[in-house]
Amino acid sequence: MVILAQDISFSPRRISAMVLRYWLLLKNSWPRLIELMYWPTIQMVLWGFISQFLYTNSSYVAQAFGVLLSAVILWDVMFRGQLGFSLSFMEEMWSRNMGHLFVSPLRPLELVISWMIMSLVRALIGIVPAVLLCIPLYHYNLFDLGLPLIGLFFNLIIMGWIVGLLVSGAILRLGMGAESLAWMSIFILAPVSAVYYPVAALPVWLQPIAYALPSAHAFEGMRSIIVHHSFDPKFLIYAAGLNAFYMVGAMGFFLYMVKLAREGGVLLQTGE
Repeated sequence: MVILAQDISFSPRRISAMVLRYWLLLKNSWPRLIELMYWPTIQMVLWGFISQFLYTNSSYVAQAFGVLLSAVILWDVMFRGQLGFSLSFMEEMWSRNMGHLFVSPLRPLELVISWMIMSLVRALIGIVPAVLLCIPLYHYNLFDLGLPLIGLFFNLIIMGWIVGLLVSGAILRLGMGAESLAWMSIFILAPVSAVYYPVAALPVWLQPIAYALPSAHAFEGMRSIIVHHSFDPKFLIYAAGLNAFYMVGAMGFFLYMVKLAREGGVLLQTGE
């Protein structure tokens, strides 16, 4: 048996070939390019608004602890609602199981509802321990928000599902090269959702966009309870109405993307 000796010498040419491979992969995938610029930009915009608001509203600082802690927890509800939904979808895509599901008697709407239920379960598992730990660690009880907390919770998690539907539909259309949308899409809404500051702190031209989001109304309602010790039901009514409107559109978009994927025969061709 002849054993061929391998070339073990250092080769800049091989390194450059691999760098070229990864560069072409990055260059030809716009979601990956956007992701590189996305996180630094979102962090700068979000914390810029927070800093500007606190600097110009010193009286708010005294109540900032409860507001910020509540905002962090409720934002996580929305984030986990979207991520839990998207992960269930992505798990089917990674395992190349989506095509098998759609040749079974399972209907797309039934599959979507199962993802929503699992998203709710994931969110509760993640959020409840954090809420309970706030009591001994910081002597802060989120449940002091009272019954409106239930409405805030469901409006935020439903908005997470809406984003999850849009992201899942986009990945079906664009392929797995766009899977980074599942991790970053929800954060583009953070600056205009008025999570840590009121909508009034945003530039005037951004305020209509914020008011068009259910999340902004939910967080405005949260601040109303903590800062003014009162709750106006209109916040939940606006949030619920917008969620209903967007849910119809997101569901229609996702089901249409499923239809296109079926007709194009791509469900069995996409995976890890």
